[in-house]
Amino acid sequence: MYTTVMLPWFRNRFPLYLAPMAGVTDSLFRGYCKEYGADVVVTEFVAAEGIFRKNARTLEYLDFNDEERPLGVQLFGAEPDHLARAAQMVLEWKQPDFIDLNFGCPVNKVVSKNGGAALLRNCPLLEKVARAVVEAVAPHPVTAKIRIGWDQLSVNAVQTARILEDCGIQAIAVHGRTKEQGYGGEADWEVIAAVAAAVGVPVIGNGDLAGTRDLALRRATGVAGVMIGRAAMSSPWVFSQMKQYLETGEMVPEPSLEEQWNHIARHCREAALRSGSEERTMQFMRSRLMAYSRGMAEAKELRQRFSSIASLAELEDLAAGHILRNGVLHGGGGLAVGAP
Repeated sequence: MYTTVMLPWFRNRFPLYLAPMAGVTDSLFRGYCKEYGADVVVTEFVAAEGIFRKNARTLEYLDFNDEERPLGVQLFGAEPDHLARAAQMVLEWKQPDFIDLNFGCPVNKVVSKNGGAALLRNCPLLEKVARAVVEAVAPHPVTAKIRIGWDQLSVNAVQTARILEDCGIQAIAVHGRTKEQGYGGEADWEVIAAVAAAVGVPVIGNGDLAGTRDLALRRATGVAGVMIGRAAMSSPWVFSQMKQYLETGEMVPEPSLEEQWNHIARHCREAALRSGSEERTMQFMRSRLMAYSRGMAEAKELRQRFSSIASLAELEDLAAGHILRNGVLHGGGGLAVGAP
C-alpha cells in the first residue's frame, strides 16, 4: 500500500472537474470552462503509441496554457512499460499537474486494442498498468477514471477502486455507467457511493450531472468532487452556476440568450484565429454548435442550419434572428456576437 498525499485541490474544497471528451476538450474549450469556474481540467485522452511516434496530432493534444492549471494529461493503453514511459515523456515535455489513466472509455476502437474500459475485465493487467505508471513518475500524482464495470453482470467498481488505491492512484473518477451502457440509460450513483465508502482516496462522481439540482442531490453520496461532461458541452457556464450554489446555496438562472450566443460566437471566432482557416473551423464546429443548441428555443431548426454553416458572418446572422425572435422570453437584449 502506498502512502498518498491529498491533492491540493481537494483541501477544503469540493472540486468541479471538466471531463475529458474526445474532440471537445481542447485547450480553447478548457480555458472557457476555467473562466466559468471549473477547478480541474483533463486533456482529451492520448494514446501512448502516439507519444512514442511524436505524432503531430498527438502532441497537439498535450498543449495547454498555465491558466488551465491544475490540469491532467489523460493517457490510455494496455502495455504497462509503454504507458509508464509515455507518462515520463509527457512529464518531461509538458509538466502537467497530474497524469490520469483512462480505464473507462467504451468506444470500440479503443476497447478493441485492450484499452479504456477493456481493462475492467482484466484487473490483473489494470493493476500492472497503474502500478507501472505510478512507479515511473513518482512522486508526481497519478489519478484514474473508471466505469462501474463492463456490464450489469460484472459491476466491479469497488474491487477496481481498491486495486487502484493499493497501486498508489491518488484520486478516482467513477462514471456511473457500464461499458455496455455507453452513454445511454441512467448512471448508477449507488455504486459510485459504494466506491466512495470503500476507499480512502478522493472519489469524483460522474454521470447525469445536467445542472445544479443534480449536484445538490449527488453531494450526499459521499463523493469528494464531481466531473461534468456532456452538460459542459452545451452549457459551459454550468460551472459558474454550480460554483455559486456551492458557495451560497443559491440556484443561479441560465444566462440570457444574448450571453449564450456571445459565448458561442467567441468560441467560433477564437477557434478560427487559432486554426488560421475560418472555413475549416466552421466545418469542425458544426457538431459543437449542435451541442450548444440543446435547450434553446427552435433547437431543431438551429441544428439544421448548423449542419451546413460555413462562415462567422452566417453564424452572426443566425444569432441575430434567433435573439430577435426569442430574446425577450430568455432575457436577451441586443446583439454583440460580432464584437472582438
